[in-house]
Amino acid sequence: VQLQASGGGSVQAGESLRLSCETSGQFSSRFAMGWFRQAPGKEREFVAAIKWSYGTTRYANAVKGRFEIARHDGKDLLTLQMNSLKPEDTAIYYCAFKSNSYYSDDIVRSTEYDYWGQGTLVTVSS
Repeated sequence: VQLQASGGGSVQAGESLRLSCETSGQFSSRFAMGWFRQAPGKEREFVAAIKWSYGTTRYANAVKGRFEIARHDGKDLLTLQMNSLKPEDTAIYYCAFKSNSYYSDDIVRSTEYDYWGQGTLVTVSS
């Protein structure tokens, strides 16, 4: 499985960005996909995730109401619509792929994910 994230950039506070993550390669199952971010000097943190078959979503409190995660089956595409961006949203954003839920159906912890994209940088200035 290969993940290609794109859509990052530099914006002003209050503006919007839409991140995309394309999945390629062969796989037998996909339980969930998620977005994580890592700001300079900080640990990687959960942003949002979606259970692929059910469409169930989870969001970090810091982004709830401003970000929206979506799956696009026909294009095998994961997106993250980010509105009302704040300087504290500045980070490298990574998309991730969780193959199955054999051992856990958790979609928040980064250790649950099997594959990761290369990251795309989002910079929000005040």
